[in-house]
Amino acid sequence: MARPRIVIVGAGFAGFHAARSLARSSRGHADITLVNPADYLLYVPLLPEVMAGLLEPRRIAVSLAATLRHVRQVPGMVTAVDLARRRLAYTGPEGARNVLDYDRLLLTPGSVNRLLPIPGVNMYAHGLRGMAEAMFLRDHITLQVELAAQATDPEERRARCTFVVVGAGYTGTEVAAHGQLFTDALARSLPRLRERPRWLLLDTAERVLPELDPRLSRTAARVLARRGVDVRMRTSVRQAEAEGVQLTDDSYVPTRSLIWCVGVRPDPLVDGLGLPSVDGRLIVDEYLAVPGHPEVFSCGDAAAVPDLTRPGQHTPMTAQHAVRQGRVAAHNIAASCGVGTRKPYRHHDLGFLVDLGGLDAAANPFGVPLSGLPAMAVTRGYHLLSLPGNRARVAADWLLDAILPTPSVRLGLVPPQAAELDLACEPVPDPGRHALSASPQVPAGFIPADGLPADDRRPPRPA
Repeated sequence: MARPRIVIVGAGFAGFHAARSLARSSRGHADITLVNPADYLLYVPLLPEVMAGLLEPRRIAVSLAATLRHVRQVPGMVTAVDLARRRLAYTGPEGARNVLDYDRLLLTPGSVNRLLPIPGVNMYAHGLRGMAEAMFLRDHITLQVELAAQATDPEERRARCTFVVVGAGYTGTEVAAHGQLFTDALARSLPRLRERPRWLLLDTAERVLPELDPRLSRTAARVLARRGVDVRMRTSVRQAEAEGVQLTDDSYVPTRSLIWCVGVRPDPLVDGLGLPSVDGRLIVDEYLAVPGHPEVFSCGDAAAVPDLTRPGQHTPMTAQHAVRQGRVAAHNIAASCGVGTRKPYRHHDLGFLVDLGGLDAAANPFGVPLSGLPAMAVTRGYHLLSLPGNRARVAADWLLDAILPTPSVRLGLVPPQAAELDLACEPVPDPGRHALSASPQVPAGFIPADGLPADDRRPPRPA
């Protein structure tokens, strides 16, 4: 095939590393296009540190133009795919609708917030899946502590100093751990505040970090307890209101801050493809190809990739798998164009890392459990090695944070609407640790005969 047209949807870990691998191996003999709303790879694992003011936002935003020099970047949101005509439609940042033809298609749209059909959550909770949410939460937390220092009503002061995090997985545990340190530092800078900020971490599971080794869970639990985080297992939110939340244990917690870290679900684009899926993830074979469509590949959070190390199961939705799947997908796409031979995806987990802020972390690299300073060294070393760019700037921020106080200013650049959770949700069965889950309702969005999408894949918010 002379100069095949390869289109990659999504610049998360899987899409980014697939694009970089293809660009290096093709050496200009393929036309590689990457479609993504933003012009950067977001290093999601460090979002809690942006929220807590330890890292500046641009530190974890890796420029696509600087790192993927031989890949054409197209800013836009893919709305539909016409598999028969090998064409996809996308909406540009200014609303223009366009189409792209392809010979090979790699779908790596990633994941979105997982919603639960709980009254008030859609209106009053904020997630932490993107840069806007991290920047908003940083300002919001700072504002609440500042307003608490000015409040004359003790009940209002306590409510503004109370922060509720739902979900004790990776993100929720890190948010609560970093958040307590962040608000304690803010409180010390406000002598009028005579109320220590209080953080609650809720989950319906039996322990924090339920998906990890129990030893890591115990380490995280000890750190949270030492910092004063109120950890409530087998407890969740029954109803959210403007001035508090009703919990499933029948208690009521006055608060102005509800942070949603329940988990993620595959991007709704998968629902509109009309292809077999499982739990919202597109079914692929061990070569990351879509059965019946040898020209279409998928990996990352949006794909149900067979786990050859655990027969009968699919690989978990982690960055560790997404990076390696992206590279294997690139190899197999090249093989489908006549360069090399394809290979199956096989990877054993190398361990897990949880950054708890300060000098605390929990890690088990290659199965060796670590805590405290050794775990923190391993955790931050891994992040620096995994970052495709900005390593020196991230390391400099960490060094400055160790010797200087964290700045506590509000920039006010992100409005609350930019950090809202998706509004459309419906209850679906979830075999995981949460009793309930939800998935957005989206239109099919197939391309009609004129080649343009009939509607966007994301339903509009009500006015």
